[in-house]
Amino acid sequence: MAEPRTVPARPALRATGLRKRFGDHQVLDGVDLEVAPGSVHALLGPNGAGKTTTVRIVCGLLRADEGRAEIAGHDVVAHSRAARGALGLSGQYAAVDEHLTGFENLHLLGRLYGMSRKRAAARADELLERFRLADVAGRRSGLYSGGMRRRLDLAGALVAEPQVVVLDEPTTGLDPRSRLDMWAVIEDLLLDGVAVLLTTQYLEEADRLADLITVIDGGVVIARGSAEELKERVQGATLALQVRDGSGLDPAARALEAVGVGTPSVDHRTGRASVATDRGPEVMADLLAHLSRDEVELVDLGLHRSSLDDVFLALTGHGAGAPDDVEGGTP
Repeated sequence: MAEPRTVPARPALRATGLRKRFGDHQVLDGVDLEVAPGSVHALLGPNGAGKTTTVRIVCGLLRADEGRAEIAGHDVVAHSRAARGALGLSGQYAAVDEHLTGFENLHLLGRLYGMSRKRAAARADELLERFRLADVAGRRSGLYSGGMRRRLDLAGALVAEPQVVVLDEPTTGLDPRSRLDMWAVIEDLLLDGVAVLLTTQYLEEADRLADLITVIDGGVVIARGSAEELKERVQGATLALQVRDGSGLDPAARALEAVGVGTPSVDHRTGRASVATDRGPEVMADLLAHLSRDEVELVDLGLHRSSLDDVFLALTGHGAGAPDDVEGGTP
């Protein structure tokens, strides 16, 4: 990630004490968020943690039972029209009309925002150029690739030049090249002073883009800080291996437990296992001695510094993509 950006203290998006219940299920229980202009605040959590409910509340699509949310100083309930005027939203799936061309999609949005035909056309051309879609502006968007549709969807969220943009898992399903392109687009938004609230299950994405990360689980904020601050919460490093034969996984896990700290994590499907360690590279020699005695053959062995994935696992007890209950009452 580039050098840290200096951003104003006053938040463009603020949510305080958000609570939401669906039946007997408490989906949110006192969630607070702030996003400063020109910064990215990433919202992380396992499936069912409350991310989508939080997004819907701050966008005015769902009313909280308690708490309030503001966009550019406008309460999303009491002053919903002003709040919506300062907000752009790009959801989990590209919301484009596949029967219209790229230009027609953006021009239509401009007209719906009350722009004149001339202004809407100029804004559409500007965004198509910015998002590298000018050469396909006259092509029906249903013929676009997945990455192109995502870029068009984000361009649509920017038609009205919002102060706040909410991106709900914007790169889900994209190939690595398209994901890198989308990251570059998001980084460009920050140069315009736009405040970005990002939900993602790609921890590499949060690590690269986010100035601040909030982790929620069970509708409660369990950690907040920069990527580096969160990594510091998980001391030491991780010792990881992959066995050649599945029968070697149990003795490999015992060897990891003997040289590491805590109980190893074991994945029988992939033949991988790992454990935390507070030692340096010399721990690998001890591990290899144990494995040699048990005649365990390895495909891979490595020692790496704690990553955001490790932080997520330590905080929530499972990985970012782990299945969980769907947020109650939400489609």
